[in-house]
Amino acid sequence: MDADSGPGDDGVDPDLSRVVSERRQLMNLAYRLLGSLADAEDVVQETYARWYAMTPQQQQAIESPGGWLMTVASRICLDLLGSARVRRERYVGEWLPEPVPAATEWMSGTAADPADHVTLDESINMAFLVVLESMTPAERVAFILHDVFRYRFAEVAEIVGRTAAACRQLATSARGRIRDSQPPATPPTQQTGIVKEFKRAWEAKDIGALIGLLDPAATAIADSGGLAKAHLRPIEGSAQIARAYVDIAGLAPNLTILERTVNGQPGLIAQLDGTTVTVYAFDIVDNRIKRIWAIRNPEKLRPWTLCDT
Repeated sequence: MDADSGPGDDGVDPDLSRVVSERRQLMNLAYRLLGSLADAEDVVQETYARWYAMTPQQQQAIESPGGWLMTVASRICLDLLGSARVRRERYVGEWLPEPVPAATEWMSGTAADPADHVTLDESINMAFLVVLESMTPAERVAFILHDVFRYRFAEVAEIVGRTAAACRQLATSARGRIRDSQPPATPPTQQTGIVKEFKRAWEAKDIGALIGLLDPAATAIADSGGLAKAHLRPIEGSAQIARAYVDIAGLAPNLTILERTVNGQPGLIAQLDGTTVTVYAFDIVDNRIKRIWAIRNPEKLRPWTLCDT
């Protein structure tokens, strides 16, 4: 093989598959940092664009391509988190993280590449992601990289641009926010049963049963982005939420409610004519529904919506 040939007889870079195989990990990182599949996809594309913009010699000089890709993606996310706060100030109504279905429930025509599916675990449930939204960008990046992806603080420091000690403090602060906002989790089987009961009571328009399933101080939040009808402000209190949901059932008699896994937790989706129009995630504490998150923004429902047309 002459000096100008590729590393293999067929001209295929043997490191290419290793670089491409990092896509799933990059998607998992970017989604947890940004709470948006669309933004995560953009980050992954930009990360690979920067990799392929380098010369082969520059690429070969990188000892750990996977580490390089994760570092670049983290820095892009850090920049986006800073600007996201400004964008969300202009968002119509409440902003919620984009809901993710189980891998087996992605609708046809969306995310055909399995590498685009986000791994579901405790670091992706809706309650966890909502708490992440309250953190500073540096807190969020330091915490996710260290506590979820197991990066050493020295490595986090290089990405965040702070000292290892400062990153340790950022992660500690973030950990405290998580601990203070999330009581002990209700076992999954109990969560499933409560969501089933909520579905039955909702379909029966049984206000009393709904109130019994809700915490007296429950909150229901809807995210429409101004692109669908929804309450622009949170609904507070079990009675108010029960009445509001019974009203929804009355206004949309053809609505079909289905049980689905939402961000790794038992949830519901609402469909009209086979198209998903709302995804519901629940926070269940002491066998009562403490919070309901209803995502109605159609731009956030791509993985849930039929795209056969």
